[in-house]
Amino acid sequence: MKFSHSLQFNAVPDWSNHYIAYSALKKIIYQLEKAVHHIPSGDAESRPLIQHEDPEAVFTRALDVELEKITSFYVLKEKELFEEVDQLLKDAAEFEEAAGDDRRPPTHASERAPSEDAGRFARVRSRSVRSTRSRQSTEDGIDDSDDEGNEQTGLTSSRRRRRSLPSAMMASTDLTASTDFTRRHSLFYDDYAEQAVLFSSGIMLKKRMINLYVQLCELKSYVQLNRTGFSKVLKKFDKIVDRNLRYRYLDTFVDTAYPFRRDTAKGLEERISKMVQTYAAIITNGDAETALRDLRSHLREHVVWERNTVWRELIGMERRAEAASLGHTLLGRETDHQMTRLQGDEEIVLPPRIVRTPFGSFACPAWLLTTTTPTLVVILAIFVALLYYPIMEQPEQQNCLALLVFVSLLWATEALPLFVTSLTIPFLCVVLRVFRNADEPHRRLTSKEATGAVFAAMWTPVIMLLLGGFTLAAALSKCGIDKRIATFVLSKAGTRPKTVLIANMAVAAVASMLISNVAAPVLCFGIIEPMLRNLPSDSAMSKAVIIGIALASNIGGMLSPIASPQNVVAIGIMDPPPSWGQWFFIVIPVGIISLVLIWLLLLLTFRPGRGTTIVPVRPVRDRFTGVQWFVSVVTLATIALWCASHSLEHVFGDMGVIAILPIVLFFGVGILTKEDFNNFPWTIIILAAGGLSLGKAVNSSGLLHAVTQAITARVQDYSLYGILVVFSSLILVIATFISHTVAALIILPLVDNVGRGLDDPHPNLLVMAGVLMCSAAMGLPTSGFPNMTAIMKEDPTGQRYLQVSHFIRVGVPSSVLTLVVVVTVGHVAMTLTGM
Repeated sequence: MKFSHSLQFNAVPDWSNHYIAYSALKKIIYQLEKAVHHIPSGDAESRPLIQHEDPEAVFTRALDVELEKITSFYVLKEKELFEEVDQLLKDAAEFEEAAGDDRRPPTHASERAPSEDAGRFARVRSRSVRSTRSRQSTEDGIDDSDDEGNEQTGLTSSRRRRRSLPSAMMASTDLTASTDFTRRHSLFYDDYAEQAVLFSSGIMLKKRMINLYVQLCELKSYVQLNRTGFSKVLKKFDKIVDRNLRYRYLDTFVDTAYPFRRDTAKGLEERISKMVQTYAAIITNGDAETALRDLRSHLREHVVWERNTVWRELIGMERRAEAASLGHTLLGRETDHQMTRLQGDEEIVLPPRIVRTPFGSFACPAWLLTTTTPTLVVILAIFVALLYYPIMEQPEQQNCLALLVFVSLLWATEALPLFVTSLTIPFLCVVLRVFRNADEPHRRLTSKEATGAVFAAMWTPVIMLLLGGFTLAAALSKCGIDKRIATFVLSKAGTRPKTVLIANMAVAAVASMLISNVAAPVLCFGIIEPMLRNLPSDSAMSKAVIIGIALASNIGGMLSPIASPQNVVAIGIMDPPPSWGQWFFIVIPVGIISLVLIWLLLLLTFRPGRGTTIVPVRPVRDRFTGVQWFVSVVTLATIALWCASHSLEHVFGDMGVIAILPIVLFFGVGILTKEDFNNFPWTIIILAAGGLSLGKAVNSSGLLHAVTQAITARVQDYSLYGILVVFSSLILVIATFISHTVAALIILPLVDNVGRGLDDPHPNLLVMAGVLMCSAAMGLPTSGFPNMTAIMKEDPTGQRYLQVSHFIRVGVPSSVLTLVVVVTVGHVAMTLTGM
């Protein structure tokens, strides 16, 4: 959670305007950043700062104002609370004295002075009521108006009635808990009045103690949050403006200010301890541990109410709206985010569609008649037709052909979510009985036998390799290692637009190689945010660097076996699978040459050097921690074992077994948690598992062999190189329009079998070239995750940096250039490795 959100979430609503103005200070930092780099600013208020003043002096003045505001509020609030604590301690002492006198067993009713005791109890209770009312009126009188730029915008207004509901809740709790007081049952009627007054006074004292304890803890939290705010905003200032103000200002000004001094914290802790001791003496019969637990329970209830109620209501409303909208869109289709139901909106109820037929009119649910419905109907009709129209000789081959076409159409059109389509594969494989036994003569497996075969195909060492890759990526990202490496490299790139562009592309490619080409663009776009912030939204440099990162991430998707799911699919098909060393020997020269060519294409297309001022990237200066060293060593050791997997087959058997090591180490020591495990992209894993089962079905049924024979007969006059060019070009075109992973799942098994059927078999060579071309398909915004991330990148005004035309102008030529590199340089490298 960002600190600005944490501050908003944890702030006491009534004190919202008295916390550090974190967002306002960040805006000043961004203005000073432009001043340092002499970038013209459209903000007229900041121009005097740009021309005449030192950024450090300007920011120090702003910090001084915030420090004075916080100190003034703390002094007033501390005085108010400490006075209430002193008064409560006096009242508690009188209550104990009165209660002690009352506990003396009376000898006769006339010996007691009920009017005197009752008067003393009434005075204690009256002071308690006045004190509580005074505290509430004082807090309600605090100015909590919300300015537009305030850090707690929208927080106070939504929680303005914080005292009414919690008070009612607290009263209920107190009345229930008040049975802890031991009341002596008297035989005399006049004794009841005294005990009633004592009982009521005890309740009021308990309420005052709880309320004061909560407020003292809130004041302690107020100091901690503001101290953290100063540290965070100074760290951001040093990083963006390249200064060393943080520790100097904290030591000289913040830590010496009254709220942040040690003696101040000690005094506050003493008052909190006195509340616990008093509560123990009056409520829990001297049991301090029970008193502390009871008070902390009340504090937790208060915090849960104050901080979570509104958020829970909003989340609950959204979830109810999602549940109510079931059928507004057909299964898995994305809803329009502009139409998302917000607080205060009426529930969206779509009217039914009226369908008129010759037999009358029928009312159908709106979701049944969407643009997706005709697509599904057509696909289902094709599936049923292929089941019964004889094309193949064997029934299992005929059924498998229908299954293959059905699944391919669903994947290509995305009429259903991709992973949902994958889950239909094992079901249809069993129901249609497409599996045969491996030994000749082939026998069609029963449904029970097919069940074991299809699920065995879904969970293979390839899936473990995929999980291992996700684990390494999660650990590198969680520990910030990926960002440290990226910022270090980019900080060395300088400010020349050409150099900055190629450096960003190189970082994106390497990040894709290590942490997947899905997460790498997000990381890189976050790193270049300061540069984009200081460039005009229509700047050619902005467009060049964003599309450059996307295209480089696509190239990076081919640089390691775990960089993208299609690579894992290819390794599962190739026999024997290539080692990491072989993979790097082929893809590194292909990747470097492709990146350089795309970089030159971007320079010619956008000419980003014209009138461009680049803000340099500042590296992370924090020292490497022990956890970061541990993650780095485990990651490098795992990659080294993967590279040497062929030599270690007698030990580990497969690369998927090696992938278990980082999973056990990172989750075992707690670097990654079950939440991280749950956040793995399981949809990709299910997609890959479904693809593996489809490949097994197509092979087992004999369909793959039959199709391969037909294709081989047509290309038998072609040379190996000619077949390589034809299939590489075909895969490039198909992968441009459908998902890269889906293209690999559908086509690579066929390519592998064609390669095996040649007079000079080279199946691994054709599969390797084919999977590289899957990653190289980047001609459209929908061609791969990096392109989709780039096309959605927006400037501060909400306008997209890139249009579809940019991808057509740059992405299509980049794909063609990469194809040329793969069939030339890549072909030579694959031949040298013996593929």
